[in-house]
Amino acid sequence: MARRQPSRTSVGDAPGRNRTCDLALRRRTLYPLSYRRGTTSVARVEMTARIATLDLAETFVISRESSDSAEVVFVEVQHGRLSGFGEAAPIDRYGESAESALAYVEEHADLLGDDPFALEAIEHRLAPREWAARAAIDAALHDLQGKLVDLPVWRLLGLAREGPPTSWTIWLGDPDDMARRATKAVDFTRLKLKLGAGDGQDVERVRAVRAVTEASLQVDVNEAWTFDEARDALPQLAELGVAYCEQPLPAGDPDGPRLKGVSPLPIYVDEDCHRLSDVAECAERAHGINIKLAKSGGIREAMRMAHAARALGLGVMLGCMVESGLGIAAAAQIASLCNHVDLDGNLLLAEDPWPGVELSDGVQLPSDQAGLGVRQEVPDPR
Repeated sequence: MARRQPSRTSVGDAPGRNRTCDLALRRRTLYPLSYRRGTTSVARVEMTARIATLDLAETFVISRESSDSAEVVFVEVQHGRLSGFGEAAPIDRYGESAESALAYVEEHADLLGDDPFALEAIEHRLAPREWAARAAIDAALHDLQGKLVDLPVWRLLGLAREGPPTSWTIWLGDPDDMARRATKAVDFTRLKLKLGAGDGQDVERVRAVRAVTEASLQVDVNEAWTFDEARDALPQLAELGVAYCEQPLPAGDPDGPRLKGVSPLPIYVDEDCHRLSDVAECAERAHGINIKLAKSGGIREAMRMAHAARALGLGVMLGCMVESGLGIAAAAQIASLCNHVDLDGNLLLAEDPWPGVELSDGVQLPSDQAGLGVRQEVPDPR
């Protein structure tokens, strides 16, 4: 449908007349009306969801698990004739699943009200649990807002479009295998190495990768080291030029502050840091935090965390789970707030059902289209 052009005031027009008409048109666009039995009311925001399975191109291995696929939940919020979409990537480590996320969305489907811009009020209506599901609702509302005002979300938030280059994950394997896979990552200037096999070869894994690439390296131990193992490994990793180490100790380990004091590398925490209320305590045990929308509950809380971390002198990393382009698009909107970005979840898939995020010179660049800028790809029926 062609977009109606704003009216122009001409000589003889009644003062304020066209301004009033334009305001009425804008209100009808932002707040569509529903009609029931001769009465008029503002349309409610309706919400639905479904579980989907994302197949990985190759088996993904970290210290505590391996997987060939991931179950996510796609959420749709509809206001009048427009819909916004978001993705929940539940984290089993925190007792969440696709089934529990779906149940949460269905439980709260009638609580969004009639104003998709009332994020503060909506946030307070949602029970403080199932953070991946909350992130999907938050993303869907941001997507809808952007479509209603015809702006990409990053502009709606007042942020820059481009963030740092994303790292590419080299999942856990033997040293030679990890080095072989690193040689294939030619489109990336930063590599994230998964460590923590418990076999004493973690430093050798990094050494093998360093021998075949000049890319910036970071390591993620996923809580697998003891304090003594970390104290032994970190100086060696520093000599190999590793930029930082992510979550070397189990979350809440009392030796966290002590390790921060002796580490020659910056320590970033992931499993230790979920939401804004965790950031101040993380400053005692780390030099930076890893923000994930699936942990924080969405874009709004992630932005609060980033600003709080900066105020405390902490570095900010933006991470992800195995997600489609829909989940990655939501995170990419705020990437410019971060020092480091690890948004390769959609790139690990055999096929991305939500294309639209552009990988440009290693940067996961959000679309300049309205909302999150991704559209679901409908399979060819042939």
